Amino acid sequence: MKSRSAGLEETLAVLPSLLFCKMLRFLKRPLVVTADINLNLVALTALGLLTRLWQLSYPRAVVFDEVYYGQYISFYMKRIFFLDDSGPPFGHMLLALGGYLGGFDGNFLWNRIGAEYSSNVPVWSLRLLPALAGALSVPMAYQIVSELHFSHCTAMGAALLMLIENALITQSRLMLLESILIFFNLLAVLSYLKCFNSQTHSPFSLHWWLWLMLTGVSCSCAVGIKYMGIFTYLLVLSIAAVHAWDLIGDQTLSNIHVFSHLLARVVALVIIPVLLYLLFFYVHLLLLYRSGPHDQIMSSAFQASLEGGLARITQGQPLEVAFGSQVTLRNVLGKPLPCWLHSHKNTYPMIYESGRGSSHQQQVTCYPFKDINNWWIIKDPGRHQMVVNSPPRPVRHGDIVQLVHGMTARLLNTHDVAAPLSPHSQEVSCYIDYNISMPAQNLWRLDIVNRESSRDTWKTILSEVRFVHVNTSAILKLSGAHLPEWGFRQLEVVGEKLSQGYHESMVWNVEEHRYGKSQEQKERELELHSPTQFDISRNLSFMARFSELQWKMLTLKNEEDLEHKYSSTPLEWVTLDTNIAYWLHPRTSAQIHLLGNIVIWTSTSLATVAYTILFFWYLLRRRRRICDLPEDAWSHWVLAGALCTGGWALNYLPFFLMERMLFLYHYLPALTFQILLLPIVLQHVSDHLCRSQLQRNVFSALVIAWYSSACHVSNMLRPLTYGDKPLSPGELRALRWKDSWDILIRKY
Repeated sequence: MKSRSAGLEETLAVLPSLLFCKMLRFLKRPLVVTADINLNLVALTALGLLTRLWQLSYPRAVVFDEVYYGQYISFYMKRIFFLDDSGPPFGHMLLALGGYLGGFDGNFLWNRIGAEYSSNVPVWSLRLLPALAGALSVPMAYQIVSELHFSHCTAMGAALLMLIENALITQSRLMLLESILIFFNLLAVLSYLKCFNSQTHSPFSLHWWLWLMLTGVSCSCAVGIKYMGIFTYLLVLSIAAVHAWDLIGDQTLSNIHVFSHLLARVVALVIIPVLLYLLFFYVHLLLLYRSGPHDQIMSSAFQASLEGGLARITQGQPLEVAFGSQVTLRNVLGKPLPCWLHSHKNTYPMIYESGRGSSHQQQVTCYPFKDINNWWIIKDPGRHQMVVNSPPRPVRHGDIVQLVHGMTARLLNTHDVAAPLSPHSQEVSCYIDYNISMPAQNLWRLDIVNRESSRDTWKTILSEVRFVHVNTSAILKLSGAHLPEWGFRQLEVVGEKLSQGYHESMVWNVEEHRYGKSQEQKERELELHSPTQFDISRNLSFMARFSELQWKMLTLKNEEDLEHKYSSTPLEWVTLDTNIAYWLHPRTSAQIHLLGNIVIWTSTSLATVAYTILFFWYLLRRRRRICDLPEDAWSHWVLAGALCTGGWALNYLPFFLMERMLFLYHYLPALTFQILLLPIVLQHVSDHLCRSQLQRNVFSALVIAWYSSACHVSNMLRPLTYGDKPLSPGELRALRWKDSWDILIRKY
């Protein structure tokens, strides 16, 4: 034991000297770091930055849709909740990040295109992220074509076309989202290709995992910017599914190996994108915690979760509705307007304009404003009193109740009389006893739609309820029709007897709530005018808020007209028969237009047609066992077509099915995939269709001449791309190459 411990001590003693000798030896040699730098990528990145960042803060005025996105940036700066049905919040948050980094306080009135920005608006910072995304898309195009195993010249051609395309330059130099969407679309495709290409030699390596995870993250970011991003996500998922199917059939792989591959793809391409998408909304709702102008679109529970607004009124209200409770009832549908069950002393006219008669009872409507006449008292039919007992007796699912109008003390009633505007439904009224043969029918059964058990209690804000008429089985419903002048243009409420399943127009929730304490009518009226008393507080869970917000974004229909001066159809995009005048200088003829390079747009469309024809020609010949292309070339050709032609089709064809205003910029994501395809088709023609060296030389000369013409057109359209050079009326007319182009010419 002593000899061993002595040996250990000697080793520890000489160890520092050995380390010191090795360090001396290391210091005697020069420290060398080897790095592979692709100068083509460096040059393309520099050119992309130059074209996108050049005079980025010009014009210092609101340009087209900046008026739209700027409002939301201001809401982020002020932490005010908003709802935008155009897409998820990630893109808006990125634009707001630019404002935050620039020190923007949100104080600017975004009400007019062309309005000059005030000094507190950091224009350069707000436009920076879209410009960077547009600039980085240029070298990314190079890398994608390279990963598809095409030549360096082909990759350079794709990148240079992205560089000089006028519409892409214009869109990326403004506070807009398309360039960011295109960036993540391309990043998703590039990441997947890099993962796929590393599959053969290093699966499950750190490099492989990095690109696979980045694919899922990029897809989620693309969807999080605009719903259009889902088209590229579906493209990547489809190609990944085909490759996964090939892996399943690979007999050289064990079952465990195949299962690991499939599990990795499910985690990276499905689970992570879903979690990241939820994270976007979590951050969005975390930032926007204050009440704002879009609150009323949301449910009462959602509104109550925001600081200010409804939360100031409802926070701390009694949770359980009891017999004697005083409540306001909001219709859950919120269309055509958010409104509350309402009554007033006016009665229905004896005879309607159509000649039909009414009950001449007190009107019941849905009123889109807070009002004292929105208050109702929940009464037990077996008792006369209208105050809450001590302890309170909660109302439960299935209980029979009467609804007493607070200010007139009349009971909610319906009977077999046609509603004023919906003759197939029953009229709803507050009963007036005219001493005629029309007895009161004022009993209603409470049906809690979102109940968890058959005896659930009715809860403030949280419970969604239906009122089923005991005598006729009609359900209290908002028809949505506006009553005539005799009904003060308020919304019609009816009893829907022929109910076909659940509909939100039949569902109501308690928004404001207090426990009634006054039995006498005069005292009760004073009580109704007083503010609600605090008792307990409630919070809505994130998933509940996310689900509601997502559903509203998907179902909310914009009430704007379906026509706009610069709206267009998908057929007009391909032939570039349309443009958009983004901005006009207030004093000179300088102007900015979203206008594509007509040489590039026409060529990309022809390339798409050519690829499709060639693909099916080769496919038919291969069916006849005639292989025009080697297997490697054929697989590269198919993958390139699946990505580029498939990307174009998925990002373009769905617009034919959309009933909404469409603009030229909606075509830009599809155009980028066509731009990637164009040089691939040109290389294919040169390599496989040109039979001799002379033909290749002639074809190369034609390609150079064609690219020179594209550069020439790009330069000619430059004043309309950057808007930094006033043009004479003659010069502007000379740029109007199509009669459908709206080039603005001032009359002096």
